[in-house]
Amino acid sequence: MSSIKVECVVKEKCELGESPVWEEKEGTLLYVDISGQRVSRWNPSTNKIQSVRTEKFVGSVVPRKSGGYVIAEGTRFASVDWDRQKVTTIVDVQGEKSNNRFNDGKVDPAGRFFAGTMAMEVRSAVLERKQGSLYTLHPNHTVVKHFDQVDISNGLDWSLDHRTFYYIDSLSYQVDAFDYDINTGSINNRRMIYKLEKEEGIPDGMCIDTQGKLWVACFNGGRVLRIDPQTGTRLQTVKLPAEKTTSVCFGGKDYSELYVTSAYTGMDDAAMAKQPQAGCIFKVTGLGVKGIPAYSFAG
Repeated sequence: MSSIKVECVVKEKCELGESPVWEEKEGTLLYVDISGQRVSRWNPSTNKIQSVRTEKFVGSVVPRKSGGYVIAEGTRFASVDWDRQKVTTIVDVQGEKSNNRFNDGKVDPAGRFFAGTMAMEVRSAVLERKQGSLYTLHPNHTVVKHFDQVDISNGLDWSLDHRTFYYIDSLSYQVDAFDYDINTGSINNRRMIYKLEKEEGIPDGMCIDTQGKLWVACFNGGRVLRIDPQTGTRLQTVKLPAEKTTSVCFGGKDYSELYVTSAYTGMDDAAMAKQPQAGCIFKVTGLGVKGIPAYSFAG
């Protein structure tokens, strides 16, 4: 195995960095700062960062086939016109609790936007339990609720054969799988595929590689795990110099670079002195595996 290198590449810190997405056409990394209320785009060629402000906490951002982006923000799905710096409501989620907000989200292989909610946190990972739900925004802008009783709706992705949906409800400390119907977007038959050990932290964002293995960022664990969903075993651990690692995606020209977002939320001066790179985005190279391009919302 080639030697693994971890490098801090985005030094402009996020209080709660999340939802990294590699944009192949532009060669840029898209991400959000949830509590910083901004969507950002980093260009590795120029090392420049552009941002659009949001009205409320923004949980996730995805590219849109027709141009621009779609975000899950507050309790709504909204479009982002980057050039005009404008955010416009697509749909407010009816019946969603007023103290809730959207968290992680991702587009499925058919162009639907899956995103889940959680209660607003009192402090990092401390919140009213079982308040969240998982939703899908369909290309025709209808919203389907899959289930509720979620603590912190988080990482999600789909198997390479598009028959399985992987999902994390963070405070369950596990990664789950569902049978997935690509034609309808429906999910069922939930089962656990990996239970985190105590020292691994809280499972957060997730992505998949071209070998069908899952990469899970561990909040308060300072690491990313590579998991085999077929056997339920941990294959690899990559340690990061930021304890609050939040999410992951593959990117770069050949998708061989793993980008890892992090956070400094809830950290005092003493903690920041020990972890000066908390809130930065890291690039991990030398893993010997590649990821797949992100899907775009079709609506």
